[in-house]
Amino acid sequence: MVSASDVQALRRATGAGMLDAKKALEEAGGDVERATRILRERGLASAAKRVDRDNVEGAIALSLLDDRAGAIVELRCETDFVAKAQDFVNTANEIAAAVATDGEDAVDKFRSIIEDLQLSLKENIALGRVVRFEAASGEVVSGYLHVQADRGVNAVLVHLRGGSAALAHDIALHVAFARPRYLSRDEVPREEVERERETFEASARHSGKPEAALAKIVEGRLEGFYRDVCLLDQAFVKDEKRRIADLLEGAAIVRFAQVEIGR
Repeated sequence: MVSASDVQALRRATGAGMLDAKKALEEAGGDVERATRILRERGLASAAKRVDRDNVEGAIALSLLDDRAGAIVELRCETDFVAKAQDFVNTANEIAAAVATDGEDAVDKFRSIIEDLQLSLKENIALGRVVRFEAASGEVVSGYLHVQADRGVNAVLVHLRGGSAALAHDIALHVAFARPRYLSRDEVPREEVERERETFEASARHSGKPEAALAKIVEGRLEGFYRDVCLLDQAFVKDEKRRIADLLEGAAIVRFAQVEIGR
């Protein structure tokens, strides 16, 4: 009689399905090395060869629990053909729903399901990024999912204090298309700011700008840099006359996250 832990260990090592791993272990009398050889001889360990292949495609799922919590899950694969497969997309959605409800540890329940997908779809399939936000009293969580070719490709979560779910959704929609890297200027690393400053100064000098004007030119270009990378400084995609900071009207963004295929 082989143990469940032995079967799981053999599955992880070979990528074989549960029943195949169990049968091989029983046939090998519990000898893991012999069982592995049996699986390979029968072509049932082929998934193990896929783990080194690039999995730059995939599907992203978003799950929201009212305004209280939300989760983003990225399930990665090799081709967009598999990324659009119904079983693949459904699995990503199920994992996201479980994470939103039970927390990030819920992904552990799906390890064997992902391994089975590797075998059935014959690609290097793996769990990618997992994000979960939960709101406290007086806070909301909302999000936005951009769907393309029947699967999610770009998901955003926004955690807001003192604002509405509708506002959080609007900000999430903005983030999806504006792709800020930081919430505020305070979050931008000092080294990155100095690197940009040096680049702007060198560029201005190279173009023949007068020395006396360099400081003002550099500061102006830094303002543009902040508008590109900082969420609070960006012009709202639905109304470019308003910055995100102006849109808040007393609310505060606690945090945001964006997960996008290929980035």
